[in-house]
Amino acid sequence: MLDRFRRAFADPDGEVARALAEGRRPIRVLGNDAPRARLIAAGFQPVRLVAPPLQVTPRADAVMGAAEMGPRGRRLLEALLTLPHPDVPVLITQADSVQPQLFAALRELGRLGEAVPQHIHFLDLLHLDRPASTAYNRARLAQLDTWLSGFGASPGATDPDLTALLAQAAELQGAGRLSGSDALAVAGGCAVLPVDEARAALSDLLAADLLAADLLAADLLAMDLPVLASGPRILVCGTAHEDARLYGAIEAGGSAIVGAVHAWSLTPLALPARVADPTTSAAQVAADAARLRPDLVLHLTIDGDEAAPWDVPALRRMLPADQRFAALRCSSAPDDRFTHDLAVALDRAEPAAAASRPARPTASRPAPQRSRKALSSTGDVNAWQRDWFASVRTAVAAGSPFAVVNANAPQEILRAMDVPFVVNQWWASIVAAKQQSRRYQGLLRAHDYPADVEAYSAQGLAALFDDDPDNAPWGGLPRPDFVHAVASSDPTLKLFTQWGAASGADCYVYERTIDPRPDLYADWWDQLPDHWETAVEPERVDLMVAEMREVIARVEARTGRRFDPARFAEVMALVNEQEDYFRKTRDLVARTVPAPIGVVDSMPATMVPQWHRGTVWARDAARALYEEVRERAEAGLGACPDERIRLMWVGRGLWSEMAFYQKWEDSHGAVFVWSMYLALAADGYLRDLSRGQDPLRALASRIVCMGDELRMPTWAGPWHVHEARTHQIDAAVALQDADPFVVRALRAAGIPVLELTADNFNREGEDAAAIEAAITAFVEGPATDRAAQRHAGG
Repeated sequence: MLDRFRRAFADPDGEVARALAEGRRPIRVLGNDAPRARLIAAGFQPVRLVAPPLQVTPRADAVMGAAEMGPRGRRLLEALLTLPHPDVPVLITQADSVQPQLFAALRELGRLGEAVPQHIHFLDLLHLDRPASTAYNRARLAQLDTWLSGFGASPGATDPDLTALLAQAAELQGAGRLSGSDALAVAGGCAVLPVDEARAALSDLLAADLLAADLLAADLLAMDLPVLASGPRILVCGTAHEDARLYGAIEAGGSAIVGAVHAWSLTPLALPARVADPTTSAAQVAADAARLRPDLVLHLTIDGDEAAPWDVPALRRMLPADQRFAALRCSSAPDDRFTHDLAVALDRAEPAAAASRPARPTASRPAPQRSRKALSSTGDVNAWQRDWFASVRTAVAAGSPFAVVNANAPQEILRAMDVPFVVNQWWASIVAAKQQSRRYQGLLRAHDYPADVEAYSAQGLAALFDDDPDNAPWGGLPRPDFVHAVASSDPTLKLFTQWGAASGADCYVYERTIDPRPDLYADWWDQLPDHWETAVEPERVDLMVAEMREVIARVEARTGRRFDPARFAEVMALVNEQEDYFRKTRDLVARTVPAPIGVVDSMPATMVPQWHRGTVWARDAARALYEEVRERAEAGLGACPDERIRLMWVGRGLWSEMAFYQKWEDSHGAVFVWSMYLALAADGYLRDLSRGQDPLRALASRIVCMGDELRMPTWAGPWHVHEARTHQIDAAVALQDADPFVVRALRAAGIPVLELTADNFNREGEDAAAIEAAITAFVEGPATDRAAQRHAGG
């Protein structure tokens, strides 16, 4: 009864070959949110594409770097680069944040002339229940229909829905008459087989179960309906299982998987994991737990999934009070550690409501050496920021509304409405600079939140629980009335919705859209400032404008303050003036030898005004920076007078130890002259408004691209190479969060790159001596060699 499902589940490429041989039109589908009914109605047989259980991924490692993309992403990329029948169409969706990177990687590899699947379409399907998202989806689905029609019309099945039959199969699993592994095969097989064949096979399975209800165990075995384990009953949730290895390991120990709630289960989550509200998904798990009464609810975070751990706090709150619960992190390939952790969970797991709270550790990392500042304006902005934050705390204490926003959210609308706000990532930098990272990790763990997943963005949430006024950075972060972010990573929506719930703040997470065009310009720094109206797709701008208008209405309703379009236009004009000064400063640093400043000055002198962009003070601070740098350049003053080597820092800054960047100046004449902060301010923010363009659309065009410049293939690599060349860079040092295509592009341009494994935020436990030794060897070797070529005119 189950062989058809098992074969399709184990060998989807075999089903592609069979479809071609039998005259059907297969289409490979990456993303559990793909509109299968639409594809089937268009005459295609969708064949799900999941990460195969590969042991090695040589081609993907060569493209992405073995450490730069998670195991699942590398396995998927390996599969995409080695597909049999590469002429079969491939549809990729935005079900998680890995998949847009894979699409962009394939697009860039194709641009570079490397072999990729011949027909690829990216469907940027959104899932938040908003009118603007629905309108956006209509446009994207129409584009999908146009792409599908290019393969010729061939109407398919009109009623492909298998939901009711799959729900009946889930009842068999819950009753102990279908193993977890076979339930997974049924769910996966239905996403591979022709829909009519899947429906018939499901009907046969259900009919056979009715027939087997009164049979003996020997008869069940003869009918391929095995006698199932009678051990502990487990309900599995968390990361989606794309193969049955973990299920097999659980069942091999005698346990029975009686239910599952994840993206590839028989009764999957209603929304993709990246946009599923933790409370909603936890309610689904809790309802199944109440119905099935398992001995254990087992939450698994697989292969470094960053979204799943953020569901754990909601699960602990919503599961029945006496329900035993365990949360484990593991690889998709079960090993001895998984077996051990599972045995411990089965033996010792406590009821969800009785989770132990770890003790709160105190900060222990010694204070770092202070950096040397060359500019008086750098000290000025730092002092101003401290005074400003104190004034915000005073205003909030007196009743002012207050917001915390992610760096890529449209802050300017709050600026125009005079709502004070703090940029979340600035707060994280203050936590790090004050050596409070470890203590804040403890605060998160004490409230069941993950302390090592999206840590840089979680420090505002941690601040809610900081009741130690003696150690709270800068007196502590006020409780927000609003928290805003763009859903640019899988955990973002989960983190912010829980932050909003815990603080009572109004939470709004903007949709993250992806540019699906198969051909994309690489010189965005020339395109966007003056030609943003045509360089950015109108669909993406329309959506962001609609969302900003919704946020404006919510802020007006809660605060009584009104959005004034004229005031907003003034804010946007000030932003343009400010960024133009940053561009002049960037260009001056690029062409001047020795560099008048290094990143120790440019990073804070850029970012503090950026956190206040749209104000007269920020515009004037940017102008003061430019004027002081110009004076230093005209006087021949360098950050390092004996400059011999010019270095680029790729990735987020080490805000907790800025003196790190100066450790090689005196000994080697090696100066870090470039970081993303000043460069992105110079190129990523300017939007021409000289022809009477709508300032709100201009802001939207910036927001939808933000982040692409740093991490999206085709965008990030060419820009970093351009910046390296204009800054006369000899070598680059890349942090672990650097985009692998940036590293690849720099090396292809002849620029040596040293890749570090350091974390910019949490530096507890790192081997500082080993990192410094690696940079020293790199400076004395490849960087020195490249600098010698530059000095020789080569």
